[in-house]
Amino acid sequence: MMRSANPSLTQGTFSSMRQYASAGNVMTIGGTVVKTLILLLCVLVTAGFTWNLYFQTGNAQSVTPWLFLGVFGGLISAVVTIYKKEWAGITAPIYALFQGLFIGGISSIFEAQYPGLVFQAVSLTFGTLAVMLFAYESGLIKATEKFKLGVVAATGAVALVYFVSIIFSFFGVNFGFIYGSGIAGIGFSLIVVGIAALNLILDFDVIEKGAAAGAPKFMEWYGAFALMVTLIWLYIEMLRLLSKLRSSR
Repeated sequence: MMRSANPSLTQGTFSSMRQYASAGNVMTIGGTVVKTLILLLCVLVTAGFTWNLYFQTGNAQSVTPWLFLGVFGGLISAVVTIYKKEWAGITAPIYALFQGLFIGGISSIFEAQYPGLVFQAVSLTFGTLAVMLFAYESGLIKATEKFKLGVVAATGAVALVYFVSIIFSFFGVNFGFIYGSGIAGIGFSLIVVGIAALNLILDFDVIEKGAAAGAPKFMEWYGAFALMVTLIWLYIEMLRLLSKLRSSR
């Protein structure tokens, strides 16, 4: 059984697509890695645009429209990718380009307030990716059914907390313990970063099983897209955690 807390990687995601595969045209781990690197390059291209725009103007309002475009464009392209997996070769890069707009803008705002923060967040994100990959490949962390169920439940709980906090904010109720730089806020961010990191293990497991199941070639793009979803989430949570730690000094 393949299970992932990542909404783009669910039970049977790859095995259900086996019917589309043909001889010599199947998903591989190496191909998924290449596609992931391409998506990272797409993110960097548009992230560089909003990053430079902010530091040229020094005004957060100059990047705000691009931030919203990145958020909503990324959401729409992600939904399309999830429901039309065979289009992933086109929609996954589009998703990455939109997300780059968001990441570049939000990163520049954090960097202006906390110099050096973005480099730390990027380093920790890819460092975590490397550690999780090593832990998975070495068998230090095994994606057992109990492990998967626990990570899925924890991820759902985090999503619920964020959703409830957004709804309550419309009524003037502020969940300061989540977003503040106190012990509770830092503790919450540490937990969320940990959960996001564990989602990488689930992603690795599902992608590996997809390749073993003989999924069609276009699922390499889909696997890369799914991994990007987790990496972007992890990076944003790293930014939040590090900014809280800086503010608490």
